[in-house]
Amino acid sequence: MAKATKKQALGRGLSALLNDKTNEIKTAQDKNADKIVGNVVDLPLEDIEMNPFQPRTSFNEEHLKELASSIKELGVIQPITVRKKGFGKYELVSGERRCRASKMLGFTTIPAYVRIANDQESLEMALVENIQRQDLDPIEIALSYQRLIDEISLTQEQMSERVGKSRSAIANYLRLLKLDPIIQTGMRDGFISMGHGRALINIDSLDDQLDIYQRIISDNLSVRDTEKLVKGLKDSTLSRKQTKKNSLPEKVESQTKKLGEHLGTKVSTTMNSSGKGKITINYASKADFERIVKLING
Repeated sequence: MAKATKKQALGRGLSALLNDKTNEIKTAQDKNADKIVGNVVDLPLEDIEMNPFQPRTSFNEEHLKELASSIKELGVIQPITVRKKGFGKYELVSGERRCRASKMLGFTTIPAYVRIANDQESLEMALVENIQRQDLDPIEIALSYQRLIDEISLTQEQMSERVGKSRSAIANYLRLLKLDPIIQTGMRDGFISMGHGRALINIDSLDDQLDIYQRIISDNLSVRDTEKLVKGLKDSTLSRKQTKKNSLPEKVESQTKKLGEHLGTKVSTTMNSSGKGKITINYASKADFERIVKLING
């Protein structure tokens, strides 16, 4: 780690302050805390615990090897972020891939920013940091947003300020969590894109969602093709509902027509599957209303 050590030489002096038992830094108000917090410190990897709040749940082995190759040549260009837990112990806030890659290379230390934060602040920092990464899949991002809502009690407006995304963009990610879990898994595994997922959200039936999901994969449908398929399904469903709603027994339709002719106005009837319904009689004015009432009363 010669190249990286040269870049982070000052961090070794700062790490000595952290190892001073006579002046342990626990809060931002402690002596010398200002020299540590916000600065790059060279920390032993064995002293860093993984973050239990880490939103990422899977790591691509090939990508880790590529990162390790880059670190071997250039060192850890972007320091990780940790929070101090106790004397000589730290918890990772962000940078787990960099830690894993450094361990793969056999490094014993890594440059880090030291933060002093409680669990809630640590969770928020980890989630916000990871949301802004480019290699998270859409479902991981959506789950991170949902955790900010559930565990930090942030509103979509507050999240928008934290992560620099519009409220509509955040809402679009959160809607992905309404998809069938099988489809969510397919998106995480790269079988379909976020665009496909956004099209499928517009289908209420989970069975219909899965049917179209299978067609996307088997027929290699584009997002545009999927949107057309979804629109066709929705139009067909709406047409069936309207047909069912407007379908009346022949005798009822005939009597409704006769009643309209007798009253000299438009009369419509609706009926549900149990035979219950209502008759609607239109009138054009107060005088027309009185005329119709006289006809009904005979």
